Amino acid sequence: MSTDVGAAEGTEARELVHFVTQQTRFTLLNNILQHPDQLPSMYELEQLNPSISDATVYKHIQKLIDAGIVEEAALPDNERRQGYPWKFYGVSDDGREFLDEHNLLEAEETLQRIYETISDKPEKMIKYENAPRPR
Repeated sequence: MSTDVGAAEGTEARELVHFVTQQTRFTLLNNILQHPDQLPSMYELEQLNPSISDATVYKHIQKLIDAGIVEEAALPDNERRQGYPWKFYGVSDDGREFLDEHNLLEAEETLQRIYETISDKPEKMIKYENAPRPR
């Protein structure tokens, strides 16, 4: 499978759609898209998926990064605050284009509305949600 999103055509595009829609990876993509800033920290992704081990969440995010669908965004050193996350994960521009071309973004608005209804978030997650994000 090609990891260059821009080069994905025909068979490669089908393989990448299959790769992206694997249950855990697709869940993580949905978590990213539903996040208020579309840039959750690893902790937030782990909290949204209590039935998935932290190591598995990390592994699948890394696979999505390697495929060019997700990218890591980090706060500059001078903007980092102790006790807050500084690494975040968002859909890359190429990833967004690929997902849109294959009709995988149609539920984005609905996902965001669902996220707003989550009422039992731990205090640390609320703190992390409100942490500064890269611009």
